[in-house]
Amino acid sequence: MPFRVEDFHDLIRLLETQPEWRADLHRLLLTDALLALPEQFAERRADTDRRFQELIAAQQRTEAQIARLADAQQRTEAQLAALTQRVTTLAEAHQHLRSQVAALLGIVHTLIDDVGELKGDSLERRYRERAVAYFGRLLRRVRVLSLEELSTLLDEAVARGALSDAEAEAETWADLVVQGRRREDGAEVAVLVEVSWGVGPHDVKRAAERATLLTRAGLSVLPVVAGRVITSEAIELARRQQVCKCLTARSCRHHPRLHSPDRLHHTA
Repeated sequence: MPFRVEDFHDLIRLLETQPEWRADLHRLLLTDALLALPEQFAERRADTDRRFQELIAAQQRTEAQIARLADAQQRTEAQLAALTQRVTTLAEAHQHLRSQVAALLGIVHTLIDDVGELKGDSLERRYRERAVAYFGRLLRRVRVLSLEELSTLLDEAVARGALSDAEAEAETWADLVVQGRRREDGAEVAVLVEVSWGVGPHDVKRAAERATLLTRAGLSVLPVVAGRVITSEAIELARRQQVCKCLTARSCRHHPRLHSPDRLHHTA
């Protein structure tokens, strides 16, 4: 007989009152796969919840690591800033020290120049005051020309046209001019002396040039460089330009000797 709507509603009421019938009806109407879906869904949901909790924990760990890295970066930046400040301070101190050293070197160089000038002046005065002792072995009747005598001699040379005014003026800067009679032949000789504590090539050149000018003034001139020490370059140049050397010993008890160009050794 046909199944009516009223019968369907009656069936529903019966199923609502009979749970075991509903279970039997589920088994009849649903496949095993569909019946297993709620359990599978519950398992999937539990797995999803577990993974979600793992992700939350991983995120928390990541955030903690990021926080530690940020803190470490802040410390590094602070250390770098402190190091940069120290480097800047050291650079400023180094620059200040360089300025002080440069100033000190300037003072030292000035002192060296001043001391060298004083030593040169002292040595020049010594040669002037003791000309007889220094040049007595070469000349008799040794006498030092005063600046007035030298100036008069040069003025006469200028008047004769032997020297120009500029050459005469340059000649007045000679350190020492000594006159006397050469012991070997009695000839009148002038010794033009350039004095320097340490004799270098420029001293030899200056002595030769000024001796040449004085020769044009009408004198027989012997160029001489005098000092405590002499460089090897000055020795060679003196030999080539026929300039004599008069080197003083360190002890004033020893008398220096006047060396001609072919005698290149120092005074003992």
